[in-house]
Amino acid sequence: MERKVIIVCCVVGFLGLLSAATGFAAEAKKITADQIQSPSSSVCIYPRSPAVNLGLTAAVSLMIAQIIINVSTGCICCRKGPHQSNSNWTLALVCFVVSWFTFVIAFLLLLTGAALNDQHGGDNLYFGDYYCYVVKPGVFAGASILSLASVVLGIVYYLILTSEKNRIDPFSAPTQGGGGIAMGQPQIPPSQNASSDPVFVHEDTYTRRQFV
Repeated sequence: MERKVIIVCCVVGFLGLLSAATGFAAEAKKITADQIQSPSSSVCIYPRSPAVNLGLTAAVSLMIAQIIINVSTGCICCRKGPHQSNSNWTLALVCFVVSWFTFVIAFLLLLTGAALNDQHGGDNLYFGDYYCYVVKPGVFAGASILSLASVVLGIVYYLILTSEKNRIDPFSAPTQGGGGIAMGQPQIPPSQNASSDPVFVHEDTYTRRQFV
């Protein structure tokens, strides 16, 4: 495996674990309903919570991991060739689509959860009724699981496309009409004098000398 592939997988894997860990931490530190103070029926006072920074850290880590994977892989939809018909290509495409789907959901859940934990007090009016909003249990945890799924699927389709690319021999001769330069042995025409047939010379063309 190439060094670049190992580095990309390690960095993306670390960011995925960081996103999941901070997401689970935000789930544990989020504001609960019994922590909200309501001196009147129209005022909600929220305490400070580290879930805001934890949720934002998880969202940013997930976004960076997704960017690294997609930049390293390139445009998967623009790749053309005979390899698109095999099962590996189909698996890579499915992982690509599901990875983006889980990324969008996890990213939105993390941002929404962080925003709801960033309220510090004020009037909360909703159609004439007053509510104090809190993040439902399991929102950050679900976002963390989706973050892990998105990163794992991204690494899978990155490895598949990288292995498919390495299977192509860069030194193979190009097809007819290609822009490459074909390498081969030089073709030298045989010399007219270099013949395998014997050459007969007439006796008058040389001088005889008799030795006594």
